[in-house]
Amino acid sequence: MRTVHVPVHGSRLATDVHLPPAGQAGRHPAVVIRTPYGRGSHTAEACAWAARGFAVVVQDVRGRHGSARRGGPGEWRPFAHEAADGTATVRWVRTRPWSDGRIVAVGASYAAYCALVAVTGDRTTPAPPAAEAPDAVIAAVPALGTAEVARERSGVERLLGRAGWWAAHGDRSDSDPTALDVRLARAPELLAHLPVATLPDRLGRPLPSWRGVWDARREDLVIARAAAARVPLLAVGGTHDPFATDTLALWRRWGGPARLLVGPWGHALTADPGPGAQHHIAVGETYARWARAACDGALRQGSHGVVALAGTPRWYRADGVVPVGDARAYRFDDARGVRLLHGPTFLADPHRPVRSDDLRIDPDRADRALLVTEPLTRPMDLLGPASALLRAEATTPCADWFVRLVALDANGRAEPVAVGSARTARPARNGAALRVVRVDLGFLARRLPIATRLRIEVAGHHFPAHARNPHTGEDPVTAVRLAPSRRIVHTGGSALLLPAARLHRADAVADPSEEICT
Repeated sequence: MRTVHVPVHGSRLATDVHLPPAGQAGRHPAVVIRTPYGRGSHTAEACAWAARGFAVVVQDVRGRHGSARRGGPGEWRPFAHEAADGTATVRWVRTRPWSDGRIVAVGASYAAYCALVAVTGDRTTPAPPAAEAPDAVIAAVPALGTAEVARERSGVERLLGRAGWWAAHGDRSDSDPTALDVRLARAPELLAHLPVATLPDRLGRPLPSWRGVWDARREDLVIARAAAARVPLLAVGGTHDPFATDTLALWRRWGGPARLLVGPWGHALTADPGPGAQHHIAVGETYARWARAACDGALRQGSHGVVALAGTPRWYRADGVVPVGDARAYRFDDARGVRLLHGPTFLADPHRPVRSDDLRIDPDRADRALLVTEPLTRPMDLLGPASALLRAEATTPCADWFVRLVALDANGRAEPVAVGSARTARPARNGAALRVVRVDLGFLARRLPIATRLRIEVAGHHFPAHARNPHTGEDPVTAVRLAPSRRIVHTGGSALLLPAARLHRADAVADPSEEICT
């Protein structure tokens, strides 16, 4: 391994080059990983790629770690330079004597964004010409763009995850993954103080770009431009990843050969929460085999892939099963299948919000509508998008609606299944208005065992995972005044819609490696 500094506009980026073992001299396809998390953290990954015959380039993005530079265009500005810097790096790699000209851009999380915009461009940079773009992309758990990671598609602000990322990586040349946890240990109510915009003051260090995270509005430019892409894509995600919806949208819209690998994983691609060991695969071998097929032009056209069904050892073909499934409707007013335990009237009080980190229910607090289904008389396979329809009222001009789905086993143990959000607004002069609210609960892929009951919670907050809606009509990021909001969920016309799939067909079962790499 040797370290070089690759010239890009206004800066030079620290780059480690790993070549295959001496016995594999010559020119090789190259894997390019551009990361803000420190190129040293990818050494084992780079060595694994090199052992399989790839030249590997691992680069610290502009302003980070070995590429840190104070002042001017060399500073770290998340999402600002990745398309142009990626294009320049691809161009540089293709001129190296060890490169055969074929390049696979690889990355996870922010690094996946770096890989993707090297193909699609970003809001200021058009897609590069084919000679300056990667030949294939592996994007694992892609977190796509500034506004995309700050807000849910509903517009609701993600708080805990964004505070943690920016405390660890924002406006600094190095990383401190424990920064927020250390501060929360000292001051557990840190995230409850208002306004959200002044969080850097409470963290004790400047974060000048923090405010801009919230000023941005959601623009799925990478996904919007995906249809024009012609290179192969391998999109990797997890059903417990907060960006799973983006992973699926990217795969569906990609214009070139697209493959999907989705397991029962969180953002770190580990089992999170619950069962996942049954779906362990040799990721390194799968990635390398796919990359070889992509570089050789051996992948068949179209969108194909696999999804793991948690609670079983099986993988299912994504292109045949994902859109298919019978919607199992749990109507809130159907006493034969659902019981109303609390509500339907409750008080959403931002001073005492429903907690995202606690599945316990306080029977003395009327802070949510609470329903529970009858025990399943047979296992239920869920594979596809879930949602809830609410006929609901709020007494405040702006209201957030959270639906949390929890599985209760025969002993009453609780496990989270899904959570979704929606935001409604109306002119302040109007009284409470009845409306139908659709809450998307994301993509589910799991088997619910016999005797499972589902607990359905409808609340006005989900804190600290999400910022509290102040109910005043003010921006939740700058608001300093909070007001309670009285809610009514009408059971008539409200329902939980689940993708109860029929998965007994033998031809739907797939081998991950074979499905992805052909």
